[in-house]
Formats: sequence, structure tokens, C-alpha cells
Amino acid sequence: MPHAVVSTEYARPPVVAIIEVPGREPGPGEVTLRVEAVSLNPYDLTQASGAVNPDPGRLPLRMASEAAGVVTAVGQDAIGMDGRPLVVGDTVFGQGLPGAAAEELTVKAANLLHRPAGSDPAEAAGLLLVGATAAHAIEAARVRKGDVVLVHGASGGVGSLAAQLALERGATVIGTASSAHHDRLSRYGVQPVEYGDGLADRVRAIAPDGVDAAIDTVGTQEALAVSLELLHDPHRLVSIANFRDVAPAGGQVIGGGPGADPGTEIRRAARPVLAKQLAAGALHVPIAARFPLAEAQQAYDLLASGHAGGKVILIP
Repeated sequence: MPHAVVSTEYARPPVVAIIEVPGREPGPGEVTLRVEAVSLNPYDLTQASGAVNPDPGRLPLRMASEAAGVVTAVGQDAIGMDGRPLVVGDTVFGQGLPGAAAEELTVKAANLLHRPAGSDPAEAAGLLLVGATAAHAIEAARVRKGDVVLVHGASGGVGSLAAQLALERGATVIGTASSAHHDRLSRYGVQPVEYGDGLADRVRAIAPDGVDAAIDTVGTQEALAVSLELLHDPHRLVSIANFRDVAPAGGQVIGGGPGADPGTEIRRAARPVLAKQLAAGALHVPIAARFPLAEAQQAYDLLASGHAGGKVILIP
């Protein structure tokens, strides 16, 4: 039987184990995958903590929801997210795949996209959730050619993709990150700055007239205060992390937090576009670390630290 990662109790960071799980044949609209890479996300931590539903009857709880793999079996009318049929041998990736941290997975075909053969399954596995969030942030902030955009947490999954998408629109991007990530950001075309005391002055040294838009992926008071100090219009501050303070200050909050705009249609429309950009080499998904499935506990510990600096990937 295939192996899968489960949370054995409600805790943060998760307490995980590797167990055998029964496979099943795909039904109508479903496919079975041989999983090649699994992306871990902060929402996994929320689920494993019991914050979503602490019912002990749900334990052991299957983990993760994003993966890339190869189709090994198809059910009737197995149509992918892009409207194309899936067949055995297709390389695919997707989001909304319950229990994705496994060697084998049977899921809805509609949650999968084709990916080019030979492409990195880890990058594909880590693209859709952070990429759609980044695309939503760029839309909400109304980023356009000629803007100066400040991205807080530009080395992380969402921040990195938001910076790249803003650059693609012709914006100048200033990104906060620790010095260890500055070289990578510079290669994208981002102008990196260290966060911490004096951040506003360091940004003004690059953008003396302030910034046109700010994207907050970290949720700190520093990100809020510096953004408001530098922005011409506070409504062009978009946060995916500070659900308490940003909206009262005149900014926007997006995602799944209280009072946030989920941006369902924007995110749905973004996914096939992101897939094409990844296939064309126009986007890079930052991979912080890759762990074998047997080291899932170490992988989730790194994710829970909040300092991974990119996507944490499991390789079954």
C-alpha cells in the first residue's frame, strides 16, 4: 500500500507520522497520480493545530493539499482545470488535493493542470496557492507600469512571486528580506533591502518620492507603519497577513482571514496563466528545502519556524 503523511494529534508544529493508506480506483471526473513532489503551506499548520476543526475523530489527519505527479489511472470524463482531458502518462500539478502528502493520490481532475514533461515537479507543486495569492495582491494593489512597489517578505513564497509579477508589469520593485536572500532577489531584478530599524530610510534612499503600492506578506507592525509612511494612497497597501490593523488604516486585506477579500474569481483566472508563465520560464518558485517523505516531521518543523525563505517540499 502507498504511504502518506498524517498528523497524529492536534499540535503546532504538527506531530506527524508516515502510515500506509489504501489506494482506490478513480471514479468519474477523477484521476490517480504517482506523486513526485508535495508543497507544504502555512494552512497545513492551522489544520494540524485543530484551529479549523478539533474533532479527535478526524485523527489521524492527512496532510497537505498541493502536489505534482504523473497520471497513472483515469476515470470517466477526467477533464483538467484547463478544460483538456487527462490521460495516463500526463505530468500534472494542482491545488485543492486533500491529503496530498502521499506516494499515491486519487483526486478530482478539475483541480489539476498539465505541466511540461521535464519541468521541475517541485516548482510546479509549489506554484498555485502562493502564485494565485500573489496575483490577487498585484490586482488589488492596481500595480501597473512605472509604479514603485514595496514588497514586504520578498524572499518568501508569496512575496517572491508578487515581486516577479510586479516586475513583469513594468514596475520597479523594492523587496524586504534578510541579507542571505538579497542575491537571489537581485537576480530577479528586485532591489533588496534589509528589514528592521531604519527600513523607511533605506527604501527612501532608492525611492525618494515614496512608493505607489505595498504588498505585505509578513503581517508585522513594521510593515504596516513603513508602508503607510511611504505610500501616496493607503488603499494601495494590500496585506495577506495582518487582518486586524491594515483595513482600519485604509488598506486592504485579502485571503482567508477575517474580513478579507477571498478574490475567488481573480485566483481562479490566474492559475492557468501562472502555469503558462512557469512553463515559459517567466516565473521562478523559490524552493527553500526538499525533504524525503520519511523526513516529513523535519519539513513541517522548518515550515513552522516561519523562516524557511521559500517553499518547503516533500519528495515521495
